[in-house]
Amino acid sequence: MARVLTRIEAYYDAVPRSSARAEDFGPLTFFVREGADGWPFYARPALGHPGPVSVADVEKVRARQRELGLPEAFEWVAETTPGLRAAVEASGLVVHAHPLMVLDGAPLPVPGPAGAAVRTLGADDPDLAAAVAAPYAAFGATPGPADARRVADRITAGLTVLAAAFDTATGEALAGGQVQPVGQVAEVVGVGTRPEARRRGLGLAVTAELVARARAAGVDAVFLTASDATVERLYARLGFRTVATALIAEAPEVPEPPAS
Repeated sequence: MARVLTRIEAYYDAVPRSSARAEDFGPLTFFVREGADGWPFYARPALGHPGPVSVADVEKVRARQRELGLPEAFEWVAETTPGLRAAVEASGLVVHAHPLMVLDGAPLPVPGPAGAAVRTLGADDPDLAAAVAAPYAAFGATPGPADARRVADRITAGLTVLAAAFDTATGEALAGGQVQPVGQVAEVVGVGTRPEARRRGLGLAVTAELVARARAAGVDAVFLTASDATVERLYARLGFRTVATALIAEAPEVPEPPAS
């Protein structure tokens, strides 16, 4: 497991650098998006830094995040940097834990989704915007025009692969997701299914397609973060196994003032 986590750590440090600049805060690295349409990245443990992280270290990064108007967000692996959680929580952030899962071989076979077809999309595919929007709908959100452009640019640059499940009768995008390769390691991200199309195996079918594409490109380590134990059990059906805990910290929600 230690070798797998070492490779994932290197991946986490590398993947933001294609569209963000790295600011050094000693034991922490803060990835700052480039351009107004960039993804608002996070701070995380500096790769290879041997020392502990203090509350003061966390506060320095949070001050910089506020200065830039970016989310006060940190992401890391509990087993790799076990002391960070205490410092982050002491600074006032809320920490969420999620299963970190790895697929060792080919995905296990699952039944094909009835009434839907899964395919990957190129940067100029006319259905790209709809495929990008489907996972947003899963979480009650709507993407902006910049989101589809950013995905198209990343596809063109070879930084991501987008797959989606389409209704065979209407052509509507029902589910989608991406896989982001860096060398021989890739992460499956953003898999989601529109609420009205859930419980049809669409998310698993999209994930299996993404894994197949990554394997065909020479990736030998595929991982993902499950949102909760229920989703963890779903991905286990494809052969993913939990190897660690991904921690995501964010500022607590500020309650709205009572109506006068």
